[in-house]
Amino acid sequence: MNLERLKRMKVNIIGAGPAGLYFAILMKKMNPANEIEIFERDGPDDTFGWGIVFSDRTFSYLKNADQESYEDFIHACETWDDVVIGHKDQKIRISGNKFSGIARIVFLNILHKRCQRLGVRINFRTNIMDVAGLTDCDLLVGADGANSIVREKYRAFFQPTLDLRRNKYIWLGTHQLFDGLTLTFREDAAGLYVAHSYRFNKNTSTFIVECIEDTWDKAGFSAKTEQETCRYLEKVFEAELAGNALLTNNFVKWFNFLMVKNQRWYHEHVVLLGDALHTAHFSIGSGTKLALEDAIALAHSFQLRKDTSSALQDFQKTRKPIVDELQAAAFESLVWLENVKNDIHLDPLPFAYKVMTRSKKVNYERLKKRDPKFIAAYESAVR
Repeated sequence: MNLERLKRMKVNIIGAGPAGLYFAILMKKMNPANEIEIFERDGPDDTFGWGIVFSDRTFSYLKNADQESYEDFIHACETWDDVVIGHKDQKIRISGNKFSGIARIVFLNILHKRCQRLGVRINFRTNIMDVAGLTDCDLLVGADGANSIVREKYRAFFQPTLDLRRNKYIWLGTHQLFDGLTLTFREDAAGLYVAHSYRFNKNTSTFIVECIEDTWDKAGFSAKTEQETCRYLEKVFEAELAGNALLTNNFVKWFNFLMVKNQRWYHEHVVLLGDALHTAHFSIGSGTKLALEDAIALAHSFQLRKDTSSALQDFQKTRKPIVDELQAAAFESLVWLENVKNDIHLDPLPFAYKVMTRSKKVNYERLKKRDPKFIAAYESAVR
């Protein structure tokens, strides 16, 4: 690319999550003269959640976009090939699903250092309450999460749809190591729980628990302390945790998943990225995956177009259909989990097939190609 033809840009980014950081890196690489500044309310070592997970396809995008940060990611990752479904005290393995896990804080710190080397300025512990003071720039990026103040400021233009779903979920960790992307279904006197778990370093796994609100109420979680919550869930998933405790990072809070969509993705020179723009349920993929791919797509649009307006139009035109398709699949998965009691009676193999095909993105033929042994066992079980 001929850098001389690129206009020097001043870019303000609100939010130093994966979307904001990665977009800053790509824009600085595109033209080192670009003046890029990020504003982040938290500190560099503050993080919520535990590990994040990526498919091989996402990693290929990261390799092509920025080889240097990609190499750092690879060295810090744990990889696996199986999805494991735990149901009725059996574990069903489905191969051919390569994923990688990495600690969220490690991932963010890699991006922090890459930004610093490139000359991106990051203002940590800077809580922006009014975006008006940051609009004097060529591009203002709202990468400030699902409760975005940028989106709220221009709500009339973005036309967001916010759908707070009914399942409760909580992000925890454990030193029990899971050797695949694992979904475990367990019941107790209060009701049914689902655990989403995967390792992300040599000694720690993410452990997300979700349940319907009725189960949450009957278990009395609203009145439980952090320690009581963990001890309760340790008993529910005693077999899976094998004596390992659940960990909290001193932050225990139950959430309802917020489904975010926006009719429009930009307004004048303001654009949204990541969770501010869209969310996808964690059961089908990582919000981080979408955020990084947003950043790549937006930077690519600026490579192709000579002005901000054309670039933002191109970004929405090319990226939105892809996101819409993934959100539709994530919604199918979310709704299935909200109503999983309808299928919980199934034996392990038919149930595992339901789990794998719940989003409608994966069908019989794709599963047969990935793991013919699983399909053979499933067909034998349902004859």
